[in-house]
Amino acid sequence: MKSRHKRMVFIAVGLAALGGAAALILNALQSNINHFFSPTEVHSNAAPKDRSFRLGGLVEVDSVQREDDGLTVHFRVTDNAETVPVTYTGILPDLFREGEGVVAQGKIGNDGVFMADEVLAKHDETYMPPEVAEALEKAEQAKTESAAQPPIAVQQQEGI
Repeated sequence: MKSRHKRMVFIAVGLAALGGAAALILNALQSNINHFFSPTEVHSNAAPKDRSFRLGGLVEVDSVQREDDGLTVHFRVTDNAETVPVTYTGILPDLFREGEGVVAQGKIGNDGVFMADEVLAKHDETYMPPEVAEALEKAEQAKTESAAQPPIAVQQQEGI
């Protein structure tokens, strides 16, 4: 075999090994990515049923209930359009409060309750995660648009 052929084989094997390593790395990263969903997206079944994801919104006022064990907490996350019930067992962040922004990571159960593995609260008085702020804004726009449009029965009576 000529040295030129040996060099070509070496380059081909090196490129194949590099491609295989890149494929393994991308596969590992893909399985660890957690996407963000708002309560409206969860209700529209856009969120995965079998994978972990992040749920963000506001903790609904008067929705926090603690169990007797002192660690299990039930609350609802809302984007002012839809609401998702959440169950979390663990110590909540100090800044976790009703009416404030929260991001929970976990899976949605068969009963529609989000089982959180981790709960993150905003870290100061002015901060809200960008995803939560965007989801709240979209929900508010959808709510405003639906309120501005009269019901179909009223449209038909008016001959619209």
